[in-house]
Amino acid sequence: MKAKIRKAILPAAGLGTRFLPATKASPKEMLPIVDKPLIQYAVEEALAAGIEDFIIITGKAKRAIEDHFDSAYRLEETLRSAGKDKLLTEINRLNYLNIAYIRQRAPLGLGHAILCAKAFVGNEAFVVILSDDVIDPDYPLLHEMMEVYAKTKAPVIAFDEVPTSEVHRYGILDGRFEKGLFRITDLVEKPKPDKAPSNFAIIGRYVLTPEIFGILDRQQPGAGGEIQLTDALKDLVQKVPLYGYRIGGKRYDAGDKLGYLKVTVDFALRNRQLAPSFRAYLTERLKSK
Repeated sequence: MKAKIRKAILPAAGLGTRFLPATKASPKEMLPIVDKPLIQYAVEEALAAGIEDFIIITGKAKRAIEDHFDSAYRLEETLRSAGKDKLLTEINRLNYLNIAYIRQRAPLGLGHAILCAKAFVGNEAFVVILSDDVIDPDYPLLHEMMEVYAKTKAPVIAFDEVPTSEVHRYGILDGRFEKGLFRITDLVEKPKPDKAPSNFAIIGRYVLTPEIFGILDRQQPGAGGEIQLTDALKDLVQKVPLYGYRIGGKRYDAGDKLGYLKVTVDFALRNRQLAPSFRAYLTERLKSK
């Protein structure tokens, strides 16, 4: 197995039901945060961590994702003719990426989406990024997780503490801290609050090894009738060490409407062009209430 992690899987085949009707014909991953879609933030995060190859798992009505990372000749010519060179450079900035697209033919769960990439990953460690978990671009979470993998040669899962009332929305970790790392002993998918072993919730960043594919290949449907990655990891931890990495920076759950609004506001306030006017608007708006 190669030591350097080169490949990232970005599952993007979900139905995005929490954002209907906006996601009826447009992928949730293409929802904009200021001026970039969710999935672009995920790709840029992976690039900053040294990832070279991308595998995006898509489904029906997801063609817009492929188009976004492709050339747009008519638009490019319009911008070039108008002398809008800065915009032209911006829309072509990621055109060089090595991206493979795989169609998940039915919404069979996150575990199944990852299994779809088995032939492309091969016998290498890889990362999985869920684009609706948005990480502060100034916080190198994925890079830090890859450094942990380099030391342990074991899978690493990002986690964050959540209120006990919200554990039913997440995969939850059980385990203990050892030398600054959380050694995972068990995982539970979306437990009831009184059954949860902790409030350590899995966040959408994983460093995984190819052993997971053999487990996913045999995995039976779990919660929601889907093949759950958490269930496969529950089996994996019986065979190899598994570590949790507590995130130390800002994370937004943009798969939730309130979380999406929060990241939109915060990222707008970080934008040097928008921030002064937007902050003034928010201040005035709050005064009027």
